[in-house]
Amino acid sequence: MSELPVRTERLVVRRFAGGDVTAFAAYRSDPEVARYQGWDAPVPEAAARRLVAGFAAAEEGKPGWFQYAVERDGVLIGDVGICWAGNRMQAEAGFTIARAHQGNGYASEAVRCVLDRVFATGVRRVSAECDARNTASARLLERLGFGMEGHRRRHTWLKGEWTDDLLFGLLAEDWRGATPGPRSSPAGPTSWSPT
Repeated sequence: MSELPVRTERLVVRRFAGGDVTAFAAYRSDPEVARYQGWDAPVPEAAARRLVAGFAAAEEGKPGWFQYAVERDGVLIGDVGICWAGNRMQAEAGFTIARAHQGNGYASEAVRCVLDRVFATGVRRVSAECDARNTASARLLERLGFGMEGHRRRHTWLKGEWTDDLLFGLLAEDWRGATPGPRSSPAGPTSWSPT
């Protein structure tokens, strides 16, 4: 796996750093961003500091979650998470983009970059799930080539109500067949500045 950071057409995908705490707390505290997510808004700065420290210390590719910071023009605008299974042949994906940056294709670009990295490690399958009301995330997954594999009715108790879950999956051979050529490259030392 190439070193982080990685530059895409418009973004830098990198490790989290201590200077990301304020921006991370801000977009994760937006009730609209948190609406279909498993955390409650607001996210206090102390909690954000602990999360970002954990993200920064995590080892990419090890079983468990690894969170990638997504940066645009030197500003943290979101994150993409990958949870590697213990067998390192399967993974789960999730993503969050600050509301001010939604609707510009940044989530697709960042998730595509991360999927390139994940499938390059030999992972055979990546799954994702989303609240059935979160049509924007479901459409994004479908655009990236994920197939909807299930609909669990009233499966998750989230923020005081039962919600439906949509289940998605993407196989390595489908990813390679649908996405010819590289879309990202390692960023040089001047591509981003840790803050």
